[in-house]
Parts: sequence; structure tokens; C-alpha cells
Amino acid sequence: MSFSDRVEKLESEGAYIVMARANQLTAKGKDIIHLEIGQPDFPTYPHIAKAGMDAISEGFTRYTSPAGMPDLREVIAKDAGERRGMKIDPSEVVVGPGGKPGLLFPTLALVEPGSVDEVIYPDPGFPTYVAMVDIAGGVHKPVPLSEEKDFSFNLEEFNQLVSDRTRLVVINTPANPTGGIMPISDLEKIAEAAQKHDFWVMSDEIYSRLTYDGLTAPSIATLPGMKERTIIVDGFSKTYSMTGWRLGYSIMPEPLAERISLLYTHSIGCTAAFTQIAGIEAITGPQDMVDDVVKEYQQRRDVMVEGLNNIPGVTCRIPQGAFYAFPNVSSFKIPSQELALRILDESGVALLSGTDFGPHGEGYLRLCYANSIDKIKLALVRLKGFFGKLY
Repeated sequence: MSFSDRVEKLESEGAYIVMARANQLTAKGKDIIHLEIGQPDFPTYPHIAKAGMDAISEGFTRYTSPAGMPDLREVIAKDAGERRGMKIDPSEVVVGPGGKPGLLFPTLALVEPGSVDEVIYPDPGFPTYVAMVDIAGGVHKPVPLSEEKDFSFNLEEFNQLVSDRTRLVVINTPANPTGGIMPISDLEKIAEAAQKHDFWVMSDEIYSRLTYDGLTAPSIATLPGMKERTIIVDGFSKTYSMTGWRLGYSIMPEPLAERISLLYTHSIGCTAAFTQIAGIEAITGPQDMVDDVVKEYQQRRDVMVEGLNNIPGVTCRIPQGAFYAFPNVSSFKIPSQELALRILDESGVALLSGTDFGPHGEGYLRLCYANSIDKIKLALVRLKGFFGKLY
């Protein structure tokens, strides 16, 4: 069968491929520790789940506005604005089924297909960035991340890539797969380039509430002259353990929001009403469970990073946010993809190759520490045994 160019190049995410393989091994009786899928291991917080269930019982099962229910857009605008220190109007908020539409549809709205509009995005980075450029027909311009800068942009290479053909720059902070937070000084350099070359910035801030050691993740949209050229993408999945609810949002200038709403009209139609009711409760209800979970993630991070750095030949920087560790395993001179598969088959630890996030992920592995400390410790024992045989 033949397909259009926009889908011919699409590939699945490595996490789903590894999870399927791990599940096959589990079915054969092998004990697998899952560190591959990037989702919280905590259930949706009870008061949020109850709000969603009550909404179904009360009949919130019909169509809603393609851009989202007005009440939810209002509370998102207020909460997101207060957290970032900026003024956001509800008309600038578009609600969707998860964060991914907030990545894809603005790209479709801004990037013309062909060989003109260039999109700069992080490598290693979330695989959807590559996919959305393929679908939009843009020109790929991956920028390497620098381990020595806690995986912020390599600004020298960024400056070489940016030009008047740059249409969109994607940043992700805190980042998947590295856990790095882009410092304000780097964001200022990107903002300066955006205004010089007149491009848009898409700021993926889905992990913005998951930061550690008292750090915060600044938003580039708060810098002078950037709100009118920035798309903020955020959602409920990571912060409120709502991955399966499929609820996200994007914030952008109102004229672009109107265009995105039309794309939603003719694709998803609308986001489930009862899911949006649960989202209102998530934002307006108590936040203590979020704070408690962040503290727990930090403890898990510390256990994982210390354990990885105690394995000869492995080095791992301390992630500043999200819930991923991204250890450097280049000393073993084995391709990361091969290492990841061998670790799964031989040691029963499911994790991802750094190359699942782009070519510049070679020499790294990604481990998700959204798992219990006991499981993390057991995984570290297995990994130490595996790498000990190689070292």
C-alpha cells in the first residue's frame, strides 16, 4: 500500500514498543521492573476522580465547545497566569484531549509544507516533535542538548541553525527525556533570536510543576515581547496523575487560538465534558497531594541517581525536574538501543535507549523513576550486575 508523505515517515514511540516487549516477557513468567513509560504511578487524586464520576452521573456527557468549556478555560487562564506571573485571558486558552494536540495543531497552523519553513527542536527530545514536523511538512532542524549545561540547548549550534527561514522553535522545560531545566539566561538568548528573526516559540511546559531542590522552571512567555509569539503547552496528566483522562491545554495569542479552535472543530470535535469538570476540580481543589508527590519524586530521584553513579562506567547528572534520569553509558562502547534491549532481556529492567529521543541520545539511557523506591532499588541491583559483567 502507498501512503502520503505526511504519514509515511511516522513511527511509534519507543516507550510503547518496549512496554509491549516487556509485557510479552511478563506473560512468559519473567519478572519485569517497568522504568520505561513516563506516567505517574499514583492513581488520580480521589477528589478529582469523584468530580469526574459525579459529572457523568449528572449528565455531562454531551458535546462542548471545541476550544473547551468556558469555566475550565477561565480557571486555566487564572491559574496558569498566576503561576507564571503573567496575564492570560480565557480567549487565549484552547483545551484539548491531552497535550499532544496542543503540539501538533499549532504546528499545522504555522508551518507551511515544502522546503521553506524550518523547525528547530531539542535532540534528544520528545518524539512527537519530529512527528509533528513530518506531518506539517516542515524542515527538520534538531539542536543538540549539552550534558555539561544540564541538557539545555547547545547555544552555539542553535545560533548556527537559526535564520530568517526559522518558523518555529520548540523548547521543553523541564525536559523529557533529560529532566533538565533551561536557565533564564538561555531563554533570553532564544527570545532575542525570536524577535530578530521573527519566529514563534512553542514552550512545552507539561512538567512545569515537577521541579526539585526549590527550583522553578521559568517560562519564556514571560520575557519582554514573547507572549505574542509563544505557544505554551501544558496539561493535567503529569501533575494530577490524569494520563488516561486525556486533558491538556495550550495558551497562545487569541488570533492563533481561533484558528486552532477551527482545527479542533474539524478533527476532535471537542474534549469530553466530564473530563473537563474533573480538570476544574484539579485546579481549584486542594494542591497538597501535588506537593506530596513532588517530594516523593525527589526522594526517588535521589535514590536512582546515587545508585546509577555507583555503577562503574555509568555517570548521571541530577535531573532538575520531570521524573526521568538520563545516565551516560557511552563508556561501554555499545549502541544504546542494543544496551536497552539486552538489559530488558537479561536483567528484567524495562528502560529506553537515548536514541528513542533522537540521534543525539546515543550513549544514554532513559529511566523513569515514577515507581516505588523498593522497585528502583531492585532495578539498580540488577543494573549493577548487568554493567558489572561489561565493565
